[in-house]
Amino acid sequence: MSHSHENFNKATLAGMLITIGIIFGDIGTSPLYVMKAIVGEKNPITELVVLGGISCVFWTLTLQTTFKYVILTLQADNNGEGGIFSLYTLIRKQAKWIIFPAILGGAALLADGIITPPISVSSAIEGLRVIYPKIEEDTIIFIVITIISVIFAFQRFGTAVVGKAFGPMMLIWFLMLAILGIHGILLNPHVLAALSPHYAFNLLSQHPEGFWLLGAVFLCTTGAEALYSDMGHCGRGNIRMAWIFVKISLILNYLGQGGWLINHVGKTLEKQNPFYTIMPEWFLIIGIIVATFAAIIASQALITGSFTLVSEAIRLNLWPKVLLDYPSDMKGQLYVPSVNFILWVGCIGIVLYFRESSAMEAAYGLAITLAMLMTTVLLAYYLKMKKGNTIFIALFLIIYIVIEVSFMVANLTKFMHGGFVTLIVASVVIGVMLTMYYSSKIKNRLTEYTNLSDYKDALMSLSKDTEIPRYATNLVYLTGSTNFGTIDSKIIYSIFQKQPKRADIYWFVHVDIDDAPYTMEYSVNVIAEEDIVWVEFKLGFRVEQRLDLYFKKVVEDMVAKKEINITNRYNSLKNLDISADFRFVVLKRYLSNENELPWTEQLIMDSYFLLKNYGSTSDQIWFGLDPGSVTVEEIPMLIRASSDVELKRV
Repeated sequence: MSHSHENFNKATLAGMLITIGIIFGDIGTSPLYVMKAIVGEKNPITELVVLGGISCVFWTLTLQTTFKYVILTLQADNNGEGGIFSLYTLIRKQAKWIIFPAILGGAALLADGIITPPISVSSAIEGLRVIYPKIEEDTIIFIVITIISVIFAFQRFGTAVVGKAFGPMMLIWFLMLAILGIHGILLNPHVLAALSPHYAFNLLSQHPEGFWLLGAVFLCTTGAEALYSDMGHCGRGNIRMAWIFVKISLILNYLGQGGWLINHVGKTLEKQNPFYTIMPEWFLIIGIIVATFAAIIASQALITGSFTLVSEAIRLNLWPKVLLDYPSDMKGQLYVPSVNFILWVGCIGIVLYFRESSAMEAAYGLAITLAMLMTTVLLAYYLKMKKGNTIFIALFLIIYIVIEVSFMVANLTKFMHGGFVTLIVASVVIGVMLTMYYSSKIKNRLTEYTNLSDYKDALMSLSKDTEIPRYATNLVYLTGSTNFGTIDSKIIYSIFQKQPKRADIYWFVHVDIDDAPYTMEYSVNVIAEEDIVWVEFKLGFRVEQRLDLYFKKVVEDMVAKKEINITNRYNSLKNLDISADFRFVVLKRYLSNENELPWTEQLIMDSYFLLKNYGSTSDQIWFGLDPGSVTVEEIPMLIRASSDVELKRV
């Protein structure tokens, strides 16, 4: 076992503190709204609902979060990285169909990103009603929108500095949950009986709407997927050990809220939140401030997770190549401006549409049940690939499909109460991913490649043909070919046919995205000395694309080893010790009007070019090339030429 892998499985106090701040924000703020959602604002409080609800919460956190995610799913790491796309990467070579559960799960997680910040921040700020009962709803909405806007505005600067405060802040939050929970339990110790599973069974079997209350119960575990998605930031050992403390704090707080609720059987909550009612009056303002910071941290974790999810989707050709920014040198720090803007608009829209957290609760959870169900399917396949016990895998699949389908069906009641919002968002994301996936397959199927060796002599002759003006001393083409020695036929078209491009040295560069997250390797093959060079980069799926910088490093290494001479070839500049010029040629493909495609493929390709032209950044920016040394050349993508043209000569 390597030293790094030992650290990955190891738990330290410092590591667990960081983990508490990064990983558990979403699931940690669930007590703000779960019990309020289970009991309901206008329903009379009953012991059956309180004890049964808490029992369901306890066993959901045990079966769903602890066993499925903390114990099982965290085993499926891709070189230390987690998340549904990392899980897909581990097993994608085993079967082609598993791309579809990955797409559904990834889309659902992105859709979840527009409702988690509003419900967390709103639930925290609405605590002001306990202190100021007459506070206007519009005032609360204004405060919520302001906080959310500040969170999103701050993303461009990264979280390297404030991130250090997340751990201590969330530690204070969980300690507060535990202490307040103990205080509430002392109000009515009978609530401890709720840990028995028979109370959950009684709720589901005796209450007329018991099954449908699972939609509210499910809110307690919506952050479970984040435990897996952010595994690479904290390590498996830290997550597992920190979860023990986090789960105890959560359960104590749910029990404490239950103690207060049992003492108020027969009454209705109205605008009260049992999370705040168990606080001493003198502590309320402190509690609201701490809850607000916890909600901000929970929102930050989800936003960061969305950025990571999109960056991984891009590497898998499931998302347009949007601009990725790296605001700090901290490993894993990422900022995606387009996603940040879309999430901000979505969050503001959610706040304005639902106006209060109780309405958001009615819409929350529907999309995330789909993500969890897809993770179950992929995880079962992973366990099969690892040659796990067949009976265990079958039982796991059956039990968790039953559990998660039950949660999904219970959440379907939320569709007309706003659940359709996240499903619409998820559907749009699915549409984008499927478009990128199928367009990539169409392009790969019909893109022509040619052997570079067939043009070796022609390139060498062109390089020495002084009748043709020198286009550049070093001409660099990016090729999509994954096989050494073969290049896109369009590159040959660009060099010889579109406009003969004479250069002293022709460079052909291919970038291969590795399944490991932080691989940074390259290989060089000199096909013709001082004439043709092939360079292949192998970059991890979380490595920033800075091709200009990496290519210069390759050239420097080759010069140091005397494999290449980059002295300026122009006679007037030879004696000035000036390095030769390099020019990158980026081929921008467009769909030729001569194409004849089936209507389905035509629709896919039209959608692809729409996304490419209006929803993605240019290739030169994506690859980190210096605009001053790049030529963008438009090349027609002739997929299938029309053959029914009738032209008469007169």
